[in-house]
Amino acid sequence: MDANMMNALYTYGPLIFMVLVIYFLIIRPQRKEQKRRKEMLDGLRRGNSVVTIGGIYGTLTEVHDTMVKMKIAEHVEIEVSRASIHANVTDGGAQEKS
Repeated sequence: MDANMMNALYTYGPLIFMVLVIYFLIIRPQRKEQKRRKEMLDGLRRGNSVVTIGGIYGTLTEVHDTMVKMKIAEHVEIEVSRASIHANVTDGGAQEKS
């Protein structure tokens, strides 16, 4: 390697390293989480037990494109945004990483 190439490596090397660190520590995990959440929301079906972002547990009675209706108590149903569903707890526990 000649002196110009080494100088460029010393100049741009740390910048390239920081970009790679940001990608692997921030961007990539965020995309993975978005994909997992989208799959969870797309997989919602009538009868699933879910918990909302606000901590309300219930069973889905109707599922629409942007809204879901959930039964939270006997004779009590609420309609919430599909995006406000935090986790599907049908299988006895939250289906997401802690």
